[in-house]
Amino acid sequence: MPEHATPTLLSPNSVLANALLRTIDMLRPRVHESRPERIEFVVGTQINGVPHLGTNLVQSAAFLLAQQARSVFRTETTVRFAALDNAPYDIALDPKSGHDYQKTYFHALTEQGVAELIGTYYRPFFDSLAAATDIEYVTETYTQQQAGAGFRAEFLRTLEVAEDLRWWLNPSTGVVHTRIPCPSCGWAEKRAERTQLVRLDDEGALFTSVCQDHGEYESYIDPTDGAYLDLATLYRNVVKERAFTRDATTLHVMLKGGDWAGGCQLVDGALEALGTPGRQMSVRIFTPQVLSDTGGKLSKSLIRAAGGLQCVPGSEPWMLSTIEWPGSTDQFVDSLLWLVRHLLSDPKHFFRSFTAQELGRLMASRPPQIGNTPRVRDMPIYKQYYDLIADGTKTIEVRVAYTSMQKIKEGDRIRFTCRGDGTLTRVKRVARYKSFDEMFEHEAVEAINPKATREEQLKAIRQIFPKEKEALGVLAIEVEKVAS
Repeated sequence: MPEHATPTLLSPNSVLANALLRTIDMLRPRVHESRPERIEFVVGTQINGVPHLGTNLVQSAAFLLAQQARSVFRTETTVRFAALDNAPYDIALDPKSGHDYQKTYFHALTEQGVAELIGTYYRPFFDSLAAATDIEYVTETYTQQQAGAGFRAEFLRTLEVAEDLRWWLNPSTGVVHTRIPCPSCGWAEKRAERTQLVRLDDEGALFTSVCQDHGEYESYIDPTDGAYLDLATLYRNVVKERAFTRDATTLHVMLKGGDWAGGCQLVDGALEALGTPGRQMSVRIFTPQVLSDTGGKLSKSLIRAAGGLQCVPGSEPWMLSTIEWPGSTDQFVDSLLWLVRHLLSDPKHFFRSFTAQELGRLMASRPPQIGNTPRVRDMPIYKQYYDLIADGTKTIEVRVAYTSMQKIKEGDRIRFTCRGDGTLTRVKRVARYKSFDEMFEHEAVEAINPKATREEQLKAIRQIFPKEKEALGVLAIEVEKVAS
């Protein structure tokens, strides 16, 4: 195979083979139906240690799909990183009752400890993804989410139809895992066998639970206050997706691994039991699973059960602990984005699973400059402005000061893209202003658009960036064309 050739990847036809030309078209029916003002891609990760390749692959797909959706649907897009700090930090058996108890990462490490975990393993990775794709992201812990009024109100709504929900949320026993940690120690009965709803009224709900050390305790929950809610996985997703329906302007897209397909049938059943209209439900995209040589999903529990990081034949250390990547975070992100772009290039490649060994083969075949040369930031731009940059007559690009944009600096390379074409530039200067009016007092009008007056440009810019975006600040990015 030639040095720069696209690696050979053969993927079987699937049920989607004759329906999709592009992976992003999975969203088109809902976008066409609801005409959202923005699309938010939601990706959740348990904050319980070092991420592996499967975790980072899903996160990278979220940013690339957001980038594609923005370009294809001409809609504002963002990524929401749900840091699940209610993952079990410790589990203990109560010898008296025979029940398992668990303590979450939040209760074991506190908010500061969780923030340190996110800062160590995830924030640098997400910052690099945001810079590489020009997509903004927000981070929200489960602890913050469960404290929100919308989440708690929807939880209380589920209690009104508990009998209709319980077999969807736990088909084996019908016992819904509503964990309310002991206020004295933070431990909670893992399967909530002895958590009872005592009273539900217009104000809120009163529960009783039993702590292995402190005995029975009461917990009260209302929409704005009360005890900590630690819901089991299916229950948490039902309440979260119901809360998302409160924002009618945003289409929420859940990014999940392929192993979620069965679980989502149960989530959908619960949402229907709550009377959720189909058009209000979140869209889900199932990303490729990374498998071990046995066909099992690459997971932290599999790694632990098999005796550590050497348990997956054909894998490399960085696949099982991505902080082991032999290079910088930006180099890892650029390499991983190259891989995921390749998978997204054809729905047959994306809607399937891969062994770690096969992904290693693909990564090894990437062009040598990927991850080994100065980063190029892709920046999509409308056709009329792209042509002016391509012919060299437009030398200043105007943007609002999103977090990722504020990191652009002199010397950075930006590739302006439009409809499959790209023009590579180098940043000569970045100027910051409070408003578009202030910017035009200092920047040459013809350098921004040689074919329009100041008044025409102000009108056009404010159609693209409304007042609330302008309030973030304005950037004038002066560039010069360079050879590819």
